[in-house]
Amino acid sequence: MDTENRSHAADLDSPMLAAVDGSASSYQAVAWAAVEAALHGRALHILTSMAIPTGSGPEISLGEADLEWLRGDGERILAEATRVARTAAPGAEPAITTELTFELIIPTLIERSSRARMLVVGSRGLGAFQRGLLGSVSTATTHHARCPVAVIHGISAIDTVSAQLPVLVGVDGTDNSTAAIELAFDEASRRKVDVIALHAWSDTSGLDAPVRGWDTARESAEAVLAESLAGWVDRYPDVAVRRVVTADRPGRSLLDESSNAQLVVVGSHGRGGFTSMLLGSTSNTLLHSVDVPLIVVRAR
Repeated sequence: MDTENRSHAADLDSPMLAAVDGSASSYQAVAWAAVEAALHGRALHILTSMAIPTGSGPEISLGEADLEWLRGDGERILAEATRVARTAAPGAEPAITTELTFELIIPTLIERSSRARMLVVGSRGLGAFQRGLLGSVSTATTHHARCPVAVIHGISAIDTVSAQLPVLVGVDGTDNSTAAIELAFDEASRRKVDVIALHAWSDTSGLDAPVRGWDTARESAEAVLAESLAGWVDRYPDVAVRRVVTADRPGRSLLDESSNAQLVVVGSHGRGGFTSMLLGSTSNTLLHSVDVPLIVVRAR
């Protein structure tokens, strides 16, 4: 097999994986995933589950008629998701495959994530009933998935105006954010937009930050940010970078700046985290509050 064919096979083996359940949020996720797959030259695999969660209760036994109804409903959801994906990326739509499963969606997505380029989910599905309530699927996958997870909220940001906005990445000065920086520069390069690299050098509110030594602390923070970005600026000379240093909580700073971005990228845990942490406070805060698409990247 020649190099081109091997590369094509690898792209098909690690597709963009999007979960859909018939909710508006999940269709937004499919639309964003289709554009993302086209940008990366990857296939898009759309998955829906018709399993009925039973919690700790007894397993529900369904008759053949019930199974056929669920299967038909699942096929309807997949057909609509395919239509949404093709509409979102006209002229450049990726290869699309669909799958209906009767396995529980959360463990299925976590298992499949080890073979996916990225997992894309809506912020809240049919089971979520109020603004700000994060769905169980997005919560579980951002904690446990083995690939980057994109969570799409009310705004998919794939319109022509949003597509011109930069990619925002959180930089904490540790190795934990390296994978997020790499992904942010790659996304910006493919989208032909700038990067906003934000480093918050205080874990308290800016109102509580001490005035004494402010200039020294800021200079030190700017040096940390420059050092963290140095290699990536050289590797992606086509990407212009705007550096932002704040003396506030990282979550609050990134949330404020997200209104100027089409995409936010963060590491799964930051400078206060440790290897076994599932999700850091900053990424957890953004999951519940940011409006634009958010990618949570776990360090290799």
